[in-house]
Amino acid sequence: MKYSKLIMAGASALALAGCFSLPAGPAGPQGATGDTGATGYTGATGHTGSPGYTGATGNTGATGGTGATGATGGAGATGDTGATGYTGATGNTGATGNTGAKGSTGSRGSPSDTVVIVPAR
Repeated sequence: MKYSKLIMAGASALALAGCFSLPAGPAGPQGATGDTGATGYTGATGHTGSPGYTGATGNTGATGGTGATGATGGAGATGDTGATGYTGATGNTGATGNTGAKGSTGSRGSPSDTVVIVPAR
């Protein structure tokens, strides 16, 4: 019976321990970081195909000839000029009249006199 009391006391302690919670203790040290795995190789790049050739360009057709130019008509004949009539006779000019006698010039003043002309206002 000794064990039965002990088992009973242990079961009661476990049942009561599940009802109480205590604060968590301090965090433990961080574990070491694991190594990174090796990187795989990248496959080689394939070759690019060669470009195709360009087709030949067709020839241009010949240019047609220019049509002939029509002939120019001849110039018409020039008419004759009519005869010029005669000019009538010129009449005689009448006789020229005589010139009248020349008047005498007035006397001349002495060279020491001065004449002043004053314009009108």
